[in-house]
Amino acid sequence: MSDAEPIALDPPEELSISLGEAMFTQRAIRRLDPDRPIAAADLKIMMDAASKAPTGANIQPVRMLVVTDRAKIASFGELYHEAWWAKRADAYGWEPDQEIPADSPYRMPALLASEMAAAPAVVLVFSHDAPGVSVYPTVQNLMLAARGLGVGSVLTTLHASVMDRVNDLFSVPTDVRFHCCVPLGYPRGNFGSTHRLPTSGTTFLDSWGSPPPW
Repeated sequence: MSDAEPIALDPPEELSISLGEAMFTQRAIRRLDPDRPIAAADLKIMMDAASKAPTGANIQPVRMLVVTDRAKIASFGELYHEAWWAKRADAYGWEPDQEIPADSPYRMPALLASEMAAAPAVVLVFSHDAPGVSVYPTVQNLMLAARGLGVGSVLTTLHASVMDRVNDLFSVPTDVRFHCCVPLGYPRGNFGSTHRLPTSGTTFLDSWGSPPPW
């Protein structure tokens, strides 16, 4: 755990869009502009925002590894590509870089397997063996702050077959647990509204199967 003393953080002026706009226009951004680096000041804002998320008993167990070194990201991208296809091999028996069936929901996610190596920044999320409930609010804060700064992001994971090499690449100690990674970059494309199932069909009121009044 860190020996650093807790500090207070004021909301940064750079996060000026409304919470509603950030939440309702956030989307998975997998096409990232490799030619637009993210300023260190903006990365700090994202990390500061992430640190404000609640954690169980306020133990603040999350540790973020922010990678901007181009050579390391390229090496990580190769491992991510291997990991992404290893998951598809486990689930469907697919071969690396094969044509994905037209009706598969993985056609868009497959883009990231090739794009990761050119991401301007990648955040790897670890903890001191904390449960996800104390980790993923931190990740969502990070991603909402990125949206507020006009930076695209998407939450993704790895595969056990590459973890030892990932840890070696970044000199990760053995006493932390990997949870997920978040590539960051300015989008080649646009933010905007997404289509979601209506909450009238996904929400119950007071008992399972009881619809809400909206």
